[in-house]
Amino acid sequence: MAVLGNLIARSLQLRKKFNLPVASPQVYQRHALRQLLERGQYTAFGKHYGFGDILSKEIDFIKAFRERVPITTYTDMYTQWWHRCQAGEENVSWPGKVKYFALSSGTSEAASKHIPVTQDMIKSIKKVGFKQLYSMANFAIRPVAFEKGILMLGGTTTLFEKGEYYEGDMSGISAKNMPRWVSSLLYKPGQRISKRTKWEDRIKLIVERAPQWDVGIVCGVPAWVQIVLERVIKHHGVKNIHDIWPNLSVYIHGGVSIEPYRESFKRLWGKEVTFIETYMASEGSFGFQAKPGHGIKLVLNVGIFFEFIPFTSENFDDEGNPKANPKTVMVHEVQEGVEYAVVLSTCSGAWRYIIGDVIRFTNSREHEIAIVGRTKQFLSLCGEHMSIDNMNKAIETVSKKLNITINEFSVAGFKYNNLFAHQWYIGCDDLNVDVNELKSLIDITLCKLNDDYEVERTSALKEIFVEVLPSSVFLDYLKAKGKEGAMNKFPRVMKGAQLEDWKKYLETAI
Repeated sequence: MAVLGNLIARSLQLRKKFNLPVASPQVYQRHALRQLLERGQYTAFGKHYGFGDILSKEIDFIKAFRERVPITTYTDMYTQWWHRCQAGEENVSWPGKVKYFALSSGTSEAASKHIPVTQDMIKSIKKVGFKQLYSMANFAIRPVAFEKGILMLGGTTTLFEKGEYYEGDMSGISAKNMPRWVSSLLYKPGQRISKRTKWEDRIKLIVERAPQWDVGIVCGVPAWVQIVLERVIKHHGVKNIHDIWPNLSVYIHGGVSIEPYRESFKRLWGKEVTFIETYMASEGSFGFQAKPGHGIKLVLNVGIFFEFIPFTSENFDDEGNPKANPKTVMVHEVQEGVEYAVVLSTCSGAWRYIIGDVIRFTNSREHEIAIVGRTKQFLSLCGEHMSIDNMNKAIETVSKKLNITINEFSVAGFKYNNLFAHQWYIGCDDLNVDVNELKSLIDITLCKLNDDYEVERTSALKEIFVEVLPSSVFLDYLKAKGKEGAMNKFPRVMKGAQLEDWKKYLETAI
């Protein structure tokens, strides 16, 4: 494995010396859409919307595609098309049969969604993975990291047979289909442990066997990676994770913002670790941080066509649902600093599909983004327009100033004395935390971050409330809902039935 790792490290440095030719974002995306339409024209979806006609005429096929195919949500795609794939029907919205369905983490819905995963999408994910590997030449990563194991904390690779298809976490589907040389030589905890269906069983074995491995790279959602590292440290009675894995150099993270967790991770390291953010969901792999200090760079030539809808009241209602016929822009038309909802057409048979993420371009020329929230996870009861990005930064600031570890949090809004209020639920195990000081700092920080919030705090948003809970309450709630571990995330904003369910859970849990 040392020889393999050394070859990887040397090839990355060699690649860095060459300036490979690249096309413009517009050219890449135009080519991506044409390929998608050509592959999809003989499917039921393609015939319904006339893909063949779009491609055959001497017209602007991108314009025609956007005019003829409506913006879709998960409900639209599933009820009209994808449920037919689950029944075993071929050529529904992508050529052939769908073998896998990824279960979404379900942060914004009570139940998991079933997202089709085609062989073309698996190839696309692999391509993005190799592109990310090449980009690591831009980071100051010690070559020894590539000679060691890669610990991937994802879903089980045991997929559940459902008649005509198999279902499981996207991370588990990806791990099951990874290149054999990666699986046999580098992948930890290995297929034998990863096949275990229960998250707790996998974690127990990882914790016990941690000293047997030499891990150089860790991948996973921050909350669960933090839990695993803490358990390893505690179980083996060491000061930090580098006492177990001295060559750990890279942490590849995604799913949620890393900002609320940075202070917590600092307490786990014994050496400097390079953080690299990636953008992956049940619908595919879309980009990664290609350079230090930069945003996530979208990958534009792997079978995914991107569109973006300005996330405004003109295009979305108060619940984050898209209004009729919203206008989209392409990647070469976006503006920096504007919040956009992401729309995808993919090689898994998603067409003009709102994935639910809200992003902001930090560098439009390099198509680099920051993920700032979800279309259905924001608070604007009275015009405060508080995004998940605001919340993450507030929690990060409070953690630093009070020197406390906040492992999880969620926020809800409600009517209060004929006006409105916010309720913060904060997972913190520090016994001496001052709730009043915590509340005051959150409020002050949000006023500095968000002008709309500051204005509403003097008028309609009359109060904020803070309840500090043991971190285990959040994790136990996910477990009770069948969403323990792997890619599952606690919702940052709770509304409606989900909020009522959470309240009822707290009545019995505390």
